[in-house]
Amino acid sequence: MSGDISTIERAIELTGRLVAFDTESSKSNLALIDFVESYLRAQDVPCIRAPNATGDKAAIFATIGPPIAGGVVLSGHTDVVPVTGQSWTADPFTLRREGDRLLGRGAVDMKGFGAVCLAMIPEFKAAGLTRPIHIFLSYDEETTCLGPLDLLGRLGYDLPRPAAAVIGEPTSMQVADAHKSVTTFVTRVRGYEIHSANLHRGVSAVHVALLLGAELLRIGEELAAAGDPTGRFDPPYSTLHIGVIEGGTARNIVAKDCVFHWEVRGVPGTDAARIVEERLSAYSAELMQRYFAPFPGTGIETRMEVAVPGLAPQPGSPAETLALRLARANRTIAVPYASEAGHFQQTGIPSVICGPGRIDEAHQPDEYIEVGELAACVDFMRGLARELGA
Repeated sequence: MSGDISTIERAIELTGRLVAFDTESSKSNLALIDFVESYLRAQDVPCIRAPNATGDKAAIFATIGPPIAGGVVLSGHTDVVPVTGQSWTADPFTLRREGDRLLGRGAVDMKGFGAVCLAMIPEFKAAGLTRPIHIFLSYDEETTCLGPLDLLGRLGYDLPRPAAAVIGEPTSMQVADAHKSVTTFVTRVRGYEIHSANLHRGVSAVHVALLLGAELLRIGEELAAAGDPTGRFDPPYSTLHIGVIEGGTARNIVAKDCVFHWEVRGVPGTDAARIVEERLSAYSAELMQRYFAPFPGTGIETRMEVAVPGLAPQPGSPAETLALRLARANRTIAVPYASEAGHFQQTGIPSVICGPGRIDEAHQPDEYIEVGELAACVDFMRGLARELGA
């Protein structure tokens, strides 16, 4: 890393270093974590890493300032979405600059934020912090949001418990205090295979899956009609979506198997996913009785895959009050995507989302973040250092 350069220049350089690691969620992030750990140790910043169960990924937690409770954690994720099938105009994992734009996979979601956190360390150390600033980098946010859970469970035990969390997903440095929950499911239907001319002697997994899907769509319409009392979300209601369906062997064979993947995104304060799951379970039991009873080895199984809690507004919380002051703003926003903020809040840590860049640029070919957004993030963090400094 270059020596005497400005914090903005250091943030740009570090963004390039982080983007260069191909950390698609299906791959290991250990090379990136090794780099971050070496960088932290070179800055005399204590840190710990927490590996996943298979040892091919890890989260890292660093503390600048006294190792006591009451600080602020700056949190981001290291994984990125795939580039397969996207039309990039250059290597996605080589950061390039075009005017004010820095282009590369993960530049905005969210390696730019992580780079600013690391670039600010010299300034954090010089601020004489009386309360700590923590840097928390996780994994698997793009797939399950389970990456931070091990370390979150240690806060307040063998790690200092922060008073507030700022999750740096791209919000154009606006302060977001709410997002929907996301719960994903997979439903498997196992039918009884036979020639389609003898349809009455079998049961089609595809037919039953279509009935289940139609029931889910009806429930989705009810969720939409119920709306969102706050009116802050777009769309202004909980949603239900069936994303993938696979099944059948041939047109003239009664389908033996069918699988479909679906999700519920619930507005904060509702238990939309539980309600939908219970309704589908009751309807599945009805279909089992109607179609499957004569056929051994058949049935319907629905399994929850991932549950990401929503982020509920906490007006006047330490996180909201601090972030609004640092962002020089007087109002919060709600964001349409889910994040790890719900997990922080669920563990009792007041949380907001505030980070550089626009979410519209995330996951896109030629993804980019503007240098001006990194500069705004640096200003935010300089304010944080003053708040927690001597």
